[in-house]
Amino acid sequence: MANIASQIKRNRQAVRRRERNKATRTAVKTYLKRFRAAAEAGDAEAAAEAYRVAARKLDKAASKGVVHANFAANHKSKMAQKLNALS
Repeated sequence: MANIASQIKRNRQAVRRRERNKATRTAVKTYLKRFRAAAEAGDAEAAAEAYRVAARKLDKAASKGVVHANFAANHKSKMAQKLNALS
């Protein structure tokens, strides 16, 4: 445990940020799963809506630095390919 006040504060901040980042990463995974499920079911309309939501969540997570920008770009690209194959 740190004895220096600034380090104690840093540790508190790190805990808050870690919890927030974990929640964001979990939400991103959930929306990716929802898209994948809609795409595998062959429902183009549901997949399109799931794509919009998932792409928005990926962009937001990437802009906040929770996930890497390339991670977001690669997943959006793969989802777009699956969506285009459906329609």
